[in-house]
Amino acid sequence: MKLTRRMTFAAMAGLMALGAAAPAYAADLIAIITPSHDNPFFKAEAEGAAAKAKELGYDTIVLVHDDDANKQSELIDTAIGRKAKAIVLDNAGADATVAAVKKAKDAGIPAFLIDREINASGVASAQIVSNNYQGAQLGAQEFVKLMGEKGNYVELVGKESDTNAGIRSKGYHDVIDEYPDMKSVAQQSANWSQTEAFSKMESILQANPDIKGVISGNDTMAMGAWAALDAAGRKDVIVVGFDGSNDVRDSIKAGGIKATVLQPAYAQAQMAVEQADQWIKTGKAPAEEKQLMDCVLINGDNAAKLETFSLSQ
Repeated sequence: MKLTRRMTFAAMAGLMALGAAAPAYAADLIAIITPSHDNPFFKAEAEGAAAKAKELGYDTIVLVHDDDANKQSELIDTAIGRKAKAIVLDNAGADATVAAVKKAKDAGIPAFLIDREINASGVASAQIVSNNYQGAQLGAQEFVKLMGEKGNYVELVGKESDTNAGIRSKGYHDVIDEYPDMKSVAQQSANWSQTEAFSKMESILQANPDIKGVISGNDTMAMGAWAALDAAGRKDVIVVGFDGSNDVRDSIKAGGIKATVLQPAYAQAQMAVEQADQWIKTGKAPAEEKQLMDCVLINGDNAAKLETFSLSQ
């Protein structure tokens, strides 16, 4: 009897190490899988999904794939093995994720994607994403305005395997390229990383000391770029980001970064859980698989209303 109890405690300890709030094979379990929580955007997604799931009476496991498709596949295997009722996923690659989501579907577990799309339809039950093109156009319009419609500028692009990186870049250029006096002198990927953006910005600045602006594919890279500019004594350079993080909000309020574009990470994650709940209870998928949520420009006028990727009225 004592042996049985010790095994039970050991099993429970293992589950706690995975971040589980319930015993294995919980009757109502939702798996939440995102990139690293080092990025506050992804942390907000996980927290929003977990809070909504708890509110609706579900247990959760919160897992991180670190943008590694192989690790993501293993985590989906974990969700399948734990007999999760649904998966909420911010995926690790538009192409690399398709097989893993299909594997879950074949096991009877629907996947509700947030933030990033995959290059397939009919595999995920929902793909709830920000209107990245619309948001990028908002950011670019503000950038052009702040630049006075002229000057040399730099673009920092996100991870090449991420569909959002390309969509945002296209949205930026479809606006900026209409202004002949706006000149792109460098376009480099910093892979959504603040550290990499800092390093890239240092090198770009040495080669192009006359730059007037930097437009970034996300806030994390914008923060890295601003740190490099600040260290070089170039606070005159205009920086615009994308995401709506608290860090950039604070920088805007302090007169640093000039603007960003809010994509509602917390609300997206909660919507995914609500739709998963509907599927679990009724077997009905959302009417539309792909669902777009519009973005909002954040600048000095409304930055004070921004909190954890949500804008108060």
